[in-house]
Amino acid sequence: MAAPARNDLLAWLTESLLPGWIARAYDPARPGFVEYLTPDGKPELGALRTTLVTARLTYVFSHAHLLGVPGALAAARHGFAFLTGACRRPDGRFSHSCTAQGEPVDGRSDFYDLAFVLFALGWFAKATGETDALAIAGEVMDFLDGELTHPGGGYREDTLGTQPRRQNPHMHLLEACHALATASPDPRWLATADRLVRLMRERMLDAGGTLGEFFSEDWTAFPGPRGLIREPGHHFEWTWLLYHHERLTGSGEARDTARKLHAFGQRQVDAAVNPSRLVVNEIDPAGRVVNGATLLWPQTEYLKALVARIEFEGDDAAAARLEQHLCLVFRHFVDARSGLWVNQLDDQGRPMSERVPVRVLYHLVLALAEVCRVTKDDMAF
Repeated sequence: MAAPARNDLLAWLTESLLPGWIARAYDPARPGFVEYLTPDGKPELGALRTTLVTARLTYVFSHAHLLGVPGALAAARHGFAFLTGACRRPDGRFSHSCTAQGEPVDGRSDFYDLAFVLFALGWFAKATGETDALAIAGEVMDFLDGELTHPGGGYREDTLGTQPRRQNPHMHLLEACHALATASPDPRWLATADRLVRLMRERMLDAGGTLGEFFSEDWTAFPGPRGLIREPGHHFEWTWLLYHHERLTGSGEARDTARKLHAFGQRQVDAAVNPSRLVVNEIDPAGRVVNGATLLWPQTEYLKALVARIEFEGDDAAAARLEQHLCLVFRHFVDARSGLWVNQLDDQGRPMSERVPVRVLYHLVLALAEVCRVTKDDMAF
């Protein structure tokens, strides 16, 4: 795919990608946001809306407003209104999915969804300076602490008691707590973040320092092959989060763990069996490939981990790798002309799907914004 016509990544992000997505995803006459685009970028119009996509795009457009993108605040307000109106039921709980009119389709309250609700509320509060979003965030956290807390530590998957337990929603709750801590003076956000980091270190890391994905009730590895899955993308995502946790709290343990997680993920990228240098979906604790396909989102998390290595470690090797991987993202996944992407390649580098999942915009925007923030937009394609 063609790279941007100029080397100005920030300009491409704020003048091309984000305005294009505002035009596609935001329609004042259409409640909420669409879930998918067709391969040519047209919205797939349907009645279903999910809390996850609503929250992620509310974040995207809030961040876009802070980057100075015209029209982004109106799009963020549109998402906030649907998130706190239609997605949120009269009892205060958020449905997993609903119709465009707000009628619940799947009424369970899902931990992963709620982590992103909190993330969106934190960013919306930063974008607007309005405190109503922070009040709602407090109510959502009260629900998590009151009704989804697990006696073995952390939180349940949802109100149905779905198994297995996962590290992933706990990671995104940490991300949300960081966002809320920068928007609110309430000490609960960093206190919760500290508990989540401690939980990860004590229960989600194995003896070799690799991060599990799926767990039983007592945080032992889930039986069978799923208990052995390690996702390099999540190792990189935690890397970025842990460096920022140190920034916010001064935790030296967070930095130590970030270094270990990054080293494990980097070994997969550098492995002789990986000539593409893309981040594969799944490996085992020994680094053997379990799923050699490559989604877009792990590539963006690798960019964020490299940015964190540059910012907090002064890592010159990470700077070289960042420029190389940015080129790979545009070569294999993202079309700079349209702002659309191929979501996944198989282990031979062939596209596996044609629909464009709107939910992935969150990953792409946050990663590119971090690259621009830390490198001062001097990266070449």
